[in-house]
Amino acid sequence: MQMTPNEFVKLFPAFRGSDGSLIGDLLSSAGFRSVPAGAHLYSEGDACSAIAFVISGDIRVYKTGQTGREITLYEIGPGETCILNASCILAGQSYPANAVTLSDVEMITIPSGIFRRLVGEDERMRSFVFSLLSERLADVMALVEEVAFGRMDMRLNEYLVEKSDHGRLETTHQKIANDLGTSREVVSRLLKDFERQGKVKVSRNAVDIVDMR
Repeated sequence: MQMTPNEFVKLFPAFRGSDGSLIGDLLSSAGFRSVPAGAHLYSEGDACSAIAFVISGDIRVYKTGQTGREITLYEIGPGETCILNASCILAGQSYPANAVTLSDVEMITIPSGIFRRLVGEDERMRSFVFSLLSERLADVMALVEEVAFGRMDMRLNEYLVEKSDHGRLETTHQKIANDLGTSREVVSRLLKDFERQGKVKVSRNAVDIVDMR
């Protein structure tokens, strides 16, 4: 796949107004990858040989605890890249989390050496990285606040409302547990409580919202 500068800027508007040489350097060095849903892009401790700019699809970045429980740090969609991937390259350290594709994903990848050089040489690239860092830091701070201070029943209530489409959420109890940083048993128990209260109807791999007020 060959991406034109106009297509790149349309998908990554942070680069609008950039010197043409920056986008030219990015695209001339870029490789294209098509990755199926459910593929593990990174595991904790992996080296980062390149940084990915997502064209289509979604990627989940998460941490796994010693007990095997998972918590989602953030998700990456079209027009985004992973700040942990960027920091891994810039700091010369290993990837500190796990990344898996939630759907079929298309991306362009920039070798780490070229990305590092461009960040050092170009203000627009630095601005892009710092802006991304600010956004993700806000996401992670909100996550820390929810985990530390939020009641799980309230968090689950908010999660169902936010993630549902026309009152229906097709997912598993384990996926909800992973996203909320708790166990599947806790999610299942709370969903049963919600069902008894007439808030939801639970079926296999789906939750239908009845009344979450």
